[in-house]
Amino acid sequence: MDDLLKLKGKNIVVMGVANHRSLAWGVAKSLYKVGANLIFTYRKDRSQEKLTKLLNENNLEAKLVVQCDVNSDLSIKEAFTKIGETVDAIHGVVHSVAFAHSEDLKGDFIDTSREGYSFAQDTSAYSLVAVAKEARTLMTEGGSIVAMSYLGAERVVNGYNVMGVAKASLEASVRYLANDLGKNNIRVNAISAGAVRTLAAKGIPSFNKILHKIEEESPLRRNVTQEEVADMTVAILSHLSRGVTGEIVYVDSGYNILG
Repeated sequence: MDDLLKLKGKNIVVMGVANHRSLAWGVAKSLYKVGANLIFTYRKDRSQEKLTKLLNENNLEAKLVVQCDVNSDLSIKEAFTKIGETVDAIHGVVHSVAFAHSEDLKGDFIDTSREGYSFAQDTSAYSLVAVAKEARTLMTEGGSIVAMSYLGAERVVNGYNVMGVAKASLEASVRYLANDLGKNNIRVNAISAGAVRTLAAKGIPSFNKILHKIEEESPLRRNVTQEEVADMTVAILSHLSRGVTGEIVYVDSGYNILG
């Protein structure tokens, strides 16, 4: 199987590991299993400490750990400059970065502040554009960029509010980036993950109701796991999906197909 994936020895940048429940951490573990070299970015020192602890506890080694504030073009540029000084090329990027102010996830969407709307868009959607722009210079052998989305991008999910709008922007950005970068043999896709108990999910007031609803109504009658989302992400990063770009791939027990 590793020969089919062709990820052994490839350099993959993983952005957005917050703790052991993070989708990004699940992807990292699956990538380690297939022999990829991992480069991690973190935003704040606290995140770096948690990441270092996770690596040590699992006896895993990172090719590089570099600070990257996705709200800053300069920080993104500096991060990828450091990455370029460490490796000759990168072959994939996992963008698992999203954030909105907690007050904008409560109450009605109509009450979203202008600043809150802009911040959610900048952090959760524009950051993919800015990262792709810098990553492109290092993806000299082609590769795959994968973002993390959610069903709230296309349907109303109570409590998801401004984040749903930001994810809709993220998914549109995936398509436009795929069109721009295809000539460089760089594919851009998104994984629309089902409900997984991540730190971000805790901020959604209706999250427990969503879990129960998926268990009751989805075709598979269960929720998906971190590992299932991670394994599909690895497939989209790999040679197996070499003809796929600009797609939103659902890993949600089939819940998205229901009316």
